[in-house]
Amino acid sequence: MSDPVTFSVPDMTCGHCEATIRNALSQALPGAPVAVDLTRHQVRVEGDRAKAETAIREAGYTPVAVAV
Repeated sequence: MSDPVTFSVPDMTCGHCEATIRNALSQALPGAPVAVDLTRHQVRVEGDRAKAETAIREAGYTPVAVAV
């Protein structure tokens, strides 16, 4: 796996949003570890950054990569 990337996803506001994003990432990056901090609106995932960002966007959200 590649280094983890963290995205700020300001429009991820509830458990349904979290589930949708987790599902999108599991389809785009099977087996990749995903951590979600709903309170901070952040998603951390290991794997291809571009694929992860595209998966989140295609799920209807607006990810912005952040430095951690």
